[in-house]
Amino acid sequence: PPGVINMVPGPGPVVAPPALNHLDLGGIHFTGSTYVFSTIWLAVGSDIRKYYSYPRIVGETGGKDFIVAHASADVDALVAALVRGAFEYQGQKCSAASRAYIPDSIWSRVKDRLACEVGEIRMGPVTDFRNFMGAVIDAKAFGTISDYIAHAKATSGFEIVTGGRCDSSQGYFIEPTIVQSQDPKSKLMQEEIFGPVLTLHVYPESKFDEALDLCDQTSPYALTGSIFSTDRQAIVKAMNRLRHAAGNFYVNDKPTGAVVGQQPFGGARASGTNDKAGSWLNLERWVSPRTIKETFLPPTDFRYPYMAEE
Repeated sequence: PPGVINMVPGPGPVVAPPALNHLDLGGIHFTGSTYVFSTIWLAVGSDIRKYYSYPRIVGETGGKDFIVAHASADVDALVAALVRGAFEYQGQKCSAASRAYIPDSIWSRVKDRLACEVGEIRMGPVTDFRNFMGAVIDAKAFGTISDYIAHAKATSGFEIVTGGRCDSSQGYFIEPTIVQSQDPKSKLMQEEIFGPVLTLHVYPESKFDEALDLCDQTSPYALTGSIFSTDRQAIVKAMNRLRHAAGNFYVNDKPTGAVVGQQPFGGARASGTNDKAGSWLNLERWVSPRTIKETFLPPTDFRYPYMAEE
């Protein structure tokens, strides 16, 4: 019926206050940054007694999504996933691959293939479908992403494997950039960049278990992630060890591209409430069930049968 869904476009600082301050606020379904979501939750929680009901709060926020490679990984498939996962849509989506863990035994092959594949990426207007990448969204995003690349260039322990150039003369273009980090807990391995920057750490092949722990513990986010391996035991181990590190977990596939209605999407930790958009799990958050009992033969005596005198 008319009025069930209303579209009210506008800036967040303008649209949000009237909704958050209304006594009838029933719920919030937010997609955006982790900081803004926590701010909204704080605002609702601090005034919880003024609402007629307890507002339901659902959020899908940021991510520092990962790809972990095992020594048995198919290098060609791994490289394709790294390139697609990190650089489609200029890396400007919450599920984009932003960090990777590669064993030293296959790193030289992965590095050479990455350099070759990334070198083939065409950039330009998105109206030309031959272009794999376009410009980033605006000047603010360009500045933020450029700052991360500048930090990598100026800080010891980082190596620019490929890319690294930024040009805002005709649109906000940033080359697909791959950075190798010696420190698995460096700034670029932990923080969401939301741009075409993939940071990777090379680990000793014998320390696969430790690499899984690093992946689980390094970032506060838990949205998407992948394991690449042809060893079933390694796959199962990764699935179990990383069960809390990614709400959407992929095996031998890039950590992007969840199909709405087929692959419920969402993550926990700093990535949101994991209420799985695109499924009945999310729908149930927005209904308020009511139970009705009707008695056709109501009792006329308050005494229960077991209370009768013998």
